[in-house]
Order: sequence, then C-alpha cells, then structure tokens
Amino acid sequence: MPSYTVTVATGSQWFAGTDDYIYLSLVGSEGCSEKHLLDKPFYNDFERGAVDSYDVTVDEELGEIQLVKIEKRKYWLHDDWYLKYITLKMPCGDYIEFPCYRWITGEGEIVLRDGRAKLACDDQIHILKQHRRKELDTRQKQYRWMEWNPGFPLSIDAKCHKDLPRDIQFDSEKGVDFVLNYSRAMENLFINRFMHMFQSSWSDFADFEKIFVKISNTISERVMNHWQEDLMFGYQFLNGCNPVLIQRCTKLPEKLPVTTEMVECSLERQLTLEQEVEQGNIFIVDFELLDGIDANKTDPCTLQFLAAPICLLYKNLANKIVPIAIQLNQIPGDENPIFLPSDAKYDWLLAKIWVRSSDFHIHQTITHLLRTHLVSEVFGIALYRQLPAVHPIFKLLVAHVRFTIAINTKAREQLICEYGLFDKANATGGGGHVQMVQRAMQDLTYTSLCFPEAIKARGMDSTEDIPHYFYRDDGLLVWEAIKTFTAEVVGIYYKSDQVVVEDQELQDFVNDVYVYGMRGKKTSGFPKSIKTREKLSEYLTVVIFTASAQHAAVNFGQLFLGMYPEEHFIEKPVKEAMARFRKNLDTIVSVIAERNKKKKLPYYYLSPDRIPNSVAI
Repeated sequence: MPSYTVTVATGSQWFAGTDDYIYLSLVGSEGCSEKHLLDKPFYNDFERGAVDSYDVTVDEELGEIQLVKIEKRKYWLHDDWYLKYITLKMPCGDYIEFPCYRWITGEGEIVLRDGRAKLACDDQIHILKQHRRKELDTRQKQYRWMEWNPGFPLSIDAKCHKDLPRDIQFDSEKGVDFVLNYSRAMENLFINRFMHMFQSSWSDFADFEKIFVKISNTISERVMNHWQEDLMFGYQFLNGCNPVLIQRCTKLPEKLPVTTEMVECSLERQLTLEQEVEQGNIFIVDFELLDGIDANKTDPCTLQFLAAPICLLYKNLANKIVPIAIQLNQIPGDENPIFLPSDAKYDWLLAKIWVRSSDFHIHQTITHLLRTHLVSEVFGIALYRQLPAVHPIFKLLVAHVRFTIAINTKAREQLICEYGLFDKANATGGGGHVQMVQRAMQDLTYTSLCFPEAIKARGMDSTEDIPHYFYRDDGLLVWEAIKTFTAEVVGIYYKSDQVVVEDQELQDFVNDVYVYGMRGKKTSGFPKSIKTREKLSEYLTVVIFTASAQHAAVNFGQLFLGMYPEEHFIEKPVKEAMARFRKNLDTIVSVIAERNKKKKLPYYYLSPDRIPNSVAI
C-alpha cells in the first residue's frame, strides 16, 4: 500500500496553534484517499510554530496528487488554526509543496494546490479548473466593494476590523503592535498631555520644543535646531516627509504678482526674476487644493483656520533651494500680501509656518492617506477578488498588500471617522479632509503613480540642475530595481504578449481596479486592460512601489522590501529572480549609506533596508 509522509507547518503568530482534530485527504489523478486523522499519541500536535510530520498510508494508487484537503473539526471550543504549508513526500521519494498561509476557522476545510504558479490556460484538468473558479466565487462574496464617502476610491465592505475576512485581519500580535505603537506615539509626542494645545492658540515658539522634547535622534534634533532657517525650509520640500509637491516654475502665475524688485535681494545671479525662470532657477509649490476647504469646527469654543498658499523658491549659487516669496491665499489683493525674506523676522517666519501647516495637511490626507493607503487597498481588494492563490501575480503581490485592508479599516474606525483623531487634532478635521480627498481624486492618475513620469512632470528630473533631491535619486534606483524584478517574473510565466491578453483573471483584476478603485474615470488614465508584457511589468511596479517605497518615503519603514517570508512561489527561476532582486536592493543600500556618511542631514527613507513591503508592516 502506498505510503506518504505529510509535514505540516503551523504559523508562529499568537494563537496560531490548535487543539482541534485535523484530517487530511489526498486527491490524485486516479482516485481520492480516505480522511486521515493527523495525530501522534502522547504528543501535542499543531502547536504555535511547530513543524509536525505524519505517515499516511492509502489503500490504492492515487496517481499524480492534484489537491490536498485539510479539514478541522472541533475538539472542545472553536479554535482557529493558521496553516503555513504542507509538504508531501511521495512513495517514490519526490516532494510536493502546498503553500497555504491562511487561517482555518470554525469547523472548516481548505483545499490546497501544489505551489507551482499556474495561469488559467495552464489548467487542463476539470478538477483544477473547478477549484480555481470555486476559490474566486468564495472570495468575491467575502471581499465586497463599498463606498465609504462619495468620490473616494471604493474600499472594503466592513464597518470595523472584526468584520473583515479572517485571513486579512491583523493577527493578535500585529493588533497589539498597532495599539502599542499608537500609544507610544502619543506618549513620545506628549499628545495626551498637550492635546489642549491643538485646540487653542499658541503664544510662544517655545511651545514647539515642549511638543518634541522627547524626540532625540540626529535628524529630529537638527530640524529642531534649524527649522526657522530658509535653507531648512527649502530642503524639506526636497527631502522631507512630503517631497512630491515642489515643481520647476516655467511661468510666473498671474495669481502671484511677484516682481523682480520685490525679490531682488534674494536673487544672486544679477538677473531679473523672469530671466531666472527661463534659466530654470525658480520653483513653486501651490496649495490650491486647500482653497475653500472648511476648517475644523468640531470644537465650538475654538476657531481654526486654513490657508491655501503659493510659495516661490529659488535655487541659489550654492545649488540650495530657498523660499523667496509667499502668498497665503490664492487671490491676490491688499488683504493678501506677498511676504518676503526682507520683511520683519517674525512676519516672514509666520508666513513660512502657514506654508508648512498647509504642507502638513496635504501630506497627511493626500500624499499619505489617499495616494498610498487608499490606492493600495484598491489593489488589495481587486487582488483577492480576481486572482486565485495559484496565480503568479497573486503570489507576487500578496506580500505587498499584507494588512493594508486591515489598517485602513482601523483608520476609518478610529482616525478619519467622525470624532476620530483627525477631528481632535487637525485643522482639516470635521469634514475638511473628506473634501480634500474628493478634490484630489481629480488629479489621481495612473501616470502620477509612475515614479519617473511623476518626477519628470514636475520638471524635477535633472540631477545636474537639482543636485540634492535625494527622494528622486533614491526613488529612481528602487523603481528600476523593482521593475527589473517584475519584468523577470512576467517573463517566466508570460511567454508572449498574447498570453497576457488572454489571461482573463489578470484582465479582471486590472478592470476591477479601474472600475471600482478609480470609479471608472477615463481621465484617471488607469488601464481597463493590459495588452503587453512590458505594460504588465510597469503596472506591477506601480503596485509594489506605491505600497512599499512611496509609502516609506512619506511615512516610515520597519521591514523590508525584497524579503518574502511567506514562500508562495516554489519555482527555482522565481527564487533566483528574488535573489537577484535582493542583491540589487543591497547595492542600493550601500550607495545610499556611502552618500549619507558625508551628510549632516542624511536621507534614508528610500533605503531598501528601511522600506516595508506594504503600507501596514
């Protein structure tokens, strides 16, 4: 009688183990085995982090093993179990791997395919086609689209975190991390102690130091010591937390009636302002998006205000970017003066503070929330709805949407909801942040998520003319590394453009993103379909870069691009591509580290060893 050795790996996260009864069945090309109870006498099976092996003997030849069925039945109480993978040693000595990386809840069953990635066209056997279709049917019932607010990208249909499918919820350990990190941030910034300061007027610049008294690292200390200086102000537009707004000014806007005489003391080349513009030395940041946005009125005892500034900047002879003119609102006039570096010290400083405040609002709501978190959630929902676990694109992208839907659901539940943290501590709270997203959706285009094109569209692509734009330099290195990797993976599974066109699951994934994520707007430029391998590689690069590098650049990093602890791929060519990807990323780490050695203010947000795989880890 044929005998198999079954190896079962249980997850290492909290409560991943189970005391329930676990049964296994093998489905082969020539028959299906009986259910076998996986149990060893006097042994605690399926403990957290355990790898257990069992001998399974069947009555007759099963032929080529096509599926493995795992069934969990209650022992005492409902006891969820996280199954990482199963390895099957065949009677002939060969091994077959069955990745899972899913929870089995209640008295449930999971049917697994072997780990070889397959397109739908590769499946010729009825039972495999049926398994593929059944998985997507189930997922599409679990992962439903919902409109959280009119004009927003659609999100997951869940009112709170516990309503999410179990496989995408934070595991208990990650959930605790979320709470602890939130509490630690509050403690570090003294937010709870100084919350009244956000709901009242400040009387002294020293109040800033009270807020940041507990932060102590090289970058924060340097910023704290130099934040009032024009050089630091300009540098932050290039390499701060929101380095995506500054653009080269090709024509002075009529709504900013600044003249050469006004800024003459700031110009160092003995040229007129118009000549400086022609030579590419003038830059602009326009916060027009904030014009008319309602300021926070949730506290009737506190008046809050918003500005929609226009800031003109100049590249001096030292190739440093400095501000030369600030207008706090969009329509020029006597009540809307242009502030200059030659003004009284605190007039100029306050004008810069208003600009930095506006930059904060755009950063938090648009650059960070909309253009990384909400966009990544769209990719994630479409992925689960349209790509089965056996699909190579699912295997490639799943690590990059990990916990994204969960953290966004938490945000809608606790942060950006009515009476959430935004309402308590943000001048755009109380609905202004919703208006901002609705407006910004008009500018959320596919091209704007393609990093090189986005840089070029702002006229910021010349490393010679703009030499200290590390966000651009490092971002381009990471973008190219990701694109090289995705192109390799695409080449492994798609032997021609025609295979791309005929992959209906892929086309459904792309169409889901366009129809639901981008609300079917042609002006978004998001493709409804993909017809070439090159375009597919670019699309995958957009997904990965947005969720990993772009989010890291405007947020923070923990753990790390190129690392795939869940082994969804088993094929040697893909593993070799992953190894080359990690090697390319290591080279980028070294380049950035070497540059930073010489910098008083190092830039490391896009160093791959600080880029998390997704927006939520």
